[in-house]
Order: sequence, then structure tokens, then C-alpha cells
Amino acid sequence: MTPLAHDVQHPLWRDTAPAGEDHPPLSGDHRADVTVIGAGFTGLRAALMLAEAGTRVIVLDAGDVGYGASGRTGGQVNPMLPFNTPNRLRALLGPVYFERLAQTSLGSADELFALIERYRIDCQPRQNGWLRVLHSPRALKEARAGMAAWNAFGAGMEEVDGATLAKLSGTTAYRAGVLTPRGGAVQPLALARGLAEAAKSRGAAIHGQSAVTTLERRDGAWHVRTARGAVTSDWVIVATNGYTGGLIPTLPRSILPVTPAQIATDPLPDEVISSILPGGHTISDSRRIIMYARREPDGRMIFGGLGQRGRDGRVGGFDWLARDAARVFPQLAQVRWRYRWSGVIALTDDHLPHLHEPEPGLLAGLGYNGRGVAMANVMGRVMAERVLGAAPETLPFPLSPIRAMPLRGARIAGMGSAIKVLRLLDRLETRPG
Repeated sequence: MTPLAHDVQHPLWRDTAPAGEDHPPLSGDHRADVTVIGAGFTGLRAALMLAEAGTRVIVLDAGDVGYGASGRTGGQVNPMLPFNTPNRLRALLGPVYFERLAQTSLGSADELFALIERYRIDCQPRQNGWLRVLHSPRALKEARAGMAAWNAFGAGMEEVDGATLAKLSGTTAYRAGVLTPRGGAVQPLALARGLAEAAKSRGAAIHGQSAVTTLERRDGAWHVRTARGAVTSDWVIVATNGYTGGLIPTLPRSILPVTPAQIATDPLPDEVISSILPGGHTISDSRRIIMYARREPDGRMIFGGLGQRGRDGRVGGFDWLARDAARVFPQLAQVRWRYRWSGVIALTDDHLPHLHEPEPGLLAGLGYNGRGVAMANVMGRVMAERVLGAAPETLPFPLSPIRAMPLRGARIAGMGSAIKVLRLLDRLETRPG
């Protein structure tokens, strides 16, 4: 068995990100124009835009900057929405929002990389392209249809196979794939810290260890309380995604929390890693339980997939990731996976990001369905635009009512069994011949 380290939750990003400062807990009573709950990509992007517009904004987080999924993600910056082709988007949204959201999602990676360049954020950004490799003839047929539909919007996707695919990817486990040139990668914790520094330099206040205990509207304003302080503001932005609690009682019931997991090596010798993703592409596959991987500038490998959270809260699945990494990249069969970590992301029933305004002055945006690095940036910008006066009908996301996900409890309870079944189906489809 490929050796794994014993530290179950040691994200690589903590060791490779530029140092970030701790943000003090909120203390005392404060007045702001906007309170942002959540110091991940969504909340920090909103805070940056609001502060730059001269708005008084206070950001609160139960942990600190990048504590949740933003600092635990695999760091791939993939454009386009998962699962939904343009034709399905049209059926879900109608012609107006379909056009907006298709263009917005297609440009989401470009938007993030432009933001990083504008604010000179030191997060190892590289936009070298994303390879989605296809595990079965059925997946290839579906990918070709999706590629044709997205290319009509200017995606520039290209089918690759045979020797070309093997050279780009470093694996012969897949016979065909789709190259999306706009994809890329970042060091995600460094990105979160960079966004925080940019927001603070423009006047935003950020407080860590400041879990919100109550949220209520009275006397025409919103009142937010933590254990040691309070903020009164005209607007509140809830940007907690997979870590959403009961501040808006119906909100957590609208998403399915799932647990991606990652493993990473120390820098590897050139003879081990030289043939893997030599052009700096990111990679993922088309299985029901996907893998995703990337090669770091310092020669280490990161490999991710779906973890399983037990009743005791512990996350499993890391040994499966190590075995799968050796299947995809035999070059990695004997490496030591020093790091392992996980986070929580949010899936929605229609696989679309959801933007809600359940009461005047209260916004919530969540549900990136595995595209959070790029789409969280978009959502933060859009919510800031709304606060700054944009009419709802001009936004790329429709304002939607909060709806409970059907059979949510059963889905959560049955997730472990479902993962086993889906892995079996994947294995049957990917076996030789």
C-alpha cells in the first residue's frame, strides 16, 4: 500500500502559502454599512469590492481567513458549470438568465486570473489549461456533445486522444479527453489571504474567531451578535457555503454538504514526476466519483477526490485516493503522501449556484458544486453589486426563493453506501476491454 502520513488534517497550503496574520475577535459594538459573514473567497471578494467603493464593511468568521473550503480546496480554477450543458441551462433558467449565466461561467476563470493580476496577489497563479479525461465511451459521447455546445459560446475546447493525451497528461489510463484552455490553478489559501489584505488596505475590517450567534432585523437595520461583540448594519451578506448553519433557518436545508479530500507529496525527484502533466495542466476525470490532480511548481503532486465523513466526524477515503493515484499515474506507486486534508462544499439540487434575498438587506450566495474557486469570486462580486444598487433583474444569477432539497436527510444518511455503489459502477466502466 502506498504510505500515508498520520496527520489526518494537515493541508499542504498551510506550509506553502505566504504568512498571513491572525485577525482579532470582534469586541464591542460597531456600526457598518455591510456585515459579511464568512471570510472565504465569496465573502472576501464582496468585501474587497465594497471597501473599494467606500462602503464601511466588517467581515466575521468563526475561524479565520480561508479556514473553510477556500483554504482546503484542491485549488483548480475550472470555468463552466458542472453537470449542466448550455441546453440544460436554457431549460432550467429560460433564455435571459441562460445567456447571462452561460457567459458568466465560461468567463469565470478569466475573471479570477484578471483579479489576481490587478491586485498582485502572490498565489502561484497559472492558466495553463484543464484536461478532463474520459473514462468510458459513454463519457466521450457526452463530452463531445457538451464541447460542441460550449464552443458555440467561444469556449475553445479541443478533443485530445492517443499519444497527444498521453504526453499532456502523463497517463495512459484514459484514451480521450477534452482540453479547456481557460482552466488553471492557484494556491488557494494564498489567494484568500491576498484577497483579505487587499480588502483591509481599502478599509475593510476582518475579525476571526467571531462566530455569529444571532442575526435579526429590527428598527430598519440588521443586528449581528458574536460572543464578544455586535455589529449593526444596513446589509448582511451570508457567505458560508458548505459551512452554512442556522442563521437563516431554511438555508442549510437547501444544500447537500459533501466532503472533498486531497493528498499531497513532498517535492519529488525529477525522474519520478517529469512525465506527469509536464505542461502545467490541471486534470480531472469523468467518473461519477471523480479524481482531480495537479503538479505544483516545486515538483510535488496533489491528488483529490471525494472523502467520506463518518458519524464520529472523521473523514475517510485517503487510502482509496492513494490507490487511485497509482492507477492513474503508475509513476506515483511508491511515493509517500505526506499531507491529507478535507473540507466541506455545497451541492444544490439543480447544480447551479443560488443567490437569495429572503428579506430586505439580507443576501446569501452559495452552492458552487465543485467550481468554487472561480464561481465564488463571481458570486462575491455579484452580491457586492447588488448592495451597491444593482437591480435584481440585471444580475447574472436570478434571485430565487430558498427551497429545501428533496430527500436531503436520506441523501446524507445514504452517502457512504451511494459512494460505494458509484465506485463499483465506475470500476466496471473503466476496466480494460
